[in-house]
Amino acid sequence: MRTVLLRGGLALVLCAATATVAGAAELPGGPTEQELPYDRAIRKYLAAQAAELERELLPGVRNAAELEKAKPALREEFLDMLGLKPMPERTPLKATVTGRLERDGYTVEKLHFQSRPGLYVTANLYLPRPAKGRYPAILYQCGHYSQMKRDGNKADANCQGHAVWFATHGYVALVLDTLELGEIASVHRGTLKYDRWWWLSAGYTPAGVECWNAMRALDYLVSRPEVDPERIGATGISGGGVGTFWVAAADERVKAAAPVSGMGDLTFYVGEGGVGRHCDCFFLPNRARWNWMNISALVCPRPLLFVNSDNDVYFPMSSNERVASRLARLYARAGAGDQLHTVVSVGGHGYRTDIRRAVYGFFNAHLKDDARRVDDPDAGQAPPGRYPIDPTELRVFPKDTDLPKDERNTKIDETFVARARPELPTEKTFEAWRRDLLGRLRKASFAAWPAEPPDVKVPELGARPAEGREVTEEGIDVAWRWVPGKDADGPRWLIVLNPGDDAAKVPAWARDLVKDGSVLLLCPRGVGPVTWTRDVFPNTVERSLPLLGGTSDGGRVWDVMTVARRHARGEVRWRAAGRGQAGLVAAYAALYEPAITEVVAVDPPLSHQPHMVGTAYGPPLLNVLRVLDVPEALGCLAPRRLVLIGARDAAFDRIATLYRLAGAADRLERE
Repeated sequence: MRTVLLRGGLALVLCAATATVAGAAELPGGPTEQELPYDRAIRKYLAAQAAELERELLPGVRNAAELEKAKPALREEFLDMLGLKPMPERTPLKATVTGRLERDGYTVEKLHFQSRPGLYVTANLYLPRPAKGRYPAILYQCGHYSQMKRDGNKADANCQGHAVWFATHGYVALVLDTLELGEIASVHRGTLKYDRWWWLSAGYTPAGVECWNAMRALDYLVSRPEVDPERIGATGISGGGVGTFWVAAADERVKAAAPVSGMGDLTFYVGEGGVGRHCDCFFLPNRARWNWMNISALVCPRPLLFVNSDNDVYFPMSSNERVASRLARLYARAGAGDQLHTVVSVGGHGYRTDIRRAVYGFFNAHLKDDARRVDDPDAGQAPPGRYPIDPTELRVFPKDTDLPKDERNTKIDETFVARARPELPTEKTFEAWRRDLLGRLRKASFAAWPAEPPDVKVPELGARPAEGREVTEEGIDVAWRWVPGKDADGPRWLIVLNPGDDAAKVPAWARDLVKDGSVLLLCPRGVGPVTWTRDVFPNTVERSLPLLGGTSDGGRVWDVMTVARRHARGEVRWRAAGRGQAGLVAAYAALYEPAITEVVAVDPPLSHQPHMVGTAYGPPLLNVLRVLDVPEALGCLAPRRLVLIGARDAAFDRIATLYRLAGAADRLERE
């Protein structure tokens, strides 16, 4: 590994307050909410979980042969977590050049292609002029830069300047707009800014779209007669830097990769709250509970230039040094230490002369076999405040009326990852159907559950009211209140509360339900006395948990299961009930915990995805929609008794069908 510390040059102007940094979110600042009771505890839990996942780097992989043997399975896992399994069909690109610009020494083609039908990618292709023969090519992914709005971020001055340098030095350069900051703008920041927590249930991340668009961009590049398909590199900064990691890990047609300020580690993202500094395009739902460095293992042993800056708040040096050290160990194991280069530039988050020199020299060495020092790294750069080309001239769709009417960009989050629609079983196959669904659900949605809850002694729930707290997994407390009923031998109710519910008394909706029975009011993690800060930008806790393979609601399901099991005595079992999302949390717990023999769901959402803006939806459970939806989950409770109150939508009729097929039609009640 070769490490270089660079100084000097012109920094990219950033504006954190308006999220103009490439791929980064606004920095936490200004007035802060008062710390809640469980904030420190949950931060400690997150840090411990991140440290555990990063304890080892690919254990069992000690050399190049073992790495190559492990790669196919790793790549399948990686693509699956991006939402790219099964792999989308490589439909016709329908690439269209809408205009050309002739400049001194290079040509720019304005083009679009469809990575999937209706999913448009706008781009500029920079070609040497005159073009003779085949050239190495660079896939350049833009970050969030200065937000060029209608022109697309491919028109940013840095993107233009770098592409001009490549084209005037014997490269073809394809500069891509991102999904969020292209000419047809969609959303990257669904969980950061827009409360689209159902993305977690869908297994959707904009990283998957960016990776797929980049893979299809490679399809386009190799179709061009000017491109040598054996000499393709990828680069970009921040959002474009992490995009470089995504595509280089997914597609080995990238022969050399130079991500600039684009990747940290779980210790930073989760343990130190770094997730709050970045857009959702930086992350994938880590269902496989990977050490984040596994992504880099899919790039190794191909040439990699890892570039960062020493005063970059979005990628602090503590994280950079850990990543660089692990990369060095990984490449050394593969016998490719000479293929890894790391560079640290002095300054903040951005490009400078030294970074450009390093990137250009890296590609010259690995794609042109030219190891000479680059002596003109600022060639192609315009003076501050100016552009090599007027940004409006680079528009692929010059007028708003030119924008395609069949575009799916703006709603691609609703369809990019296929939703499951399990076929109904027969009466004979119901139990096998149920076991298969629950097995796949356990792997897809609940991989973060511990193997066993901690072995703790819990008090008897007797004739006197009581309050308690107990640990359901290391670092996680739940709280409960025991309200004994008039009938000591009557039913015992486990009432699951939602965040924001009053934990001091039995809720009004439950009073007629429980009557004289005894009640255990349960505050699972993040609720009542064990609540943490939520619904406050940048949603650090809720966005960290998917990087550990779960969600807060997936953890709540575990809490309900654990408490129900611990407090079951002899033949005494629980009737579990909850309203809204908590009712479904209780139901999912019952699927895996026999101590819950009956479920009452009050006003249950009919899906884990809203059917229209503003409608209620089920608790976010990682990837659940890739396995089943609410009707199938509730149907899997058969033959246990299930009571649905307020479930009026016709979608709930499917539950009745499943109960009938299970031979338990009389065990389902709808009020």
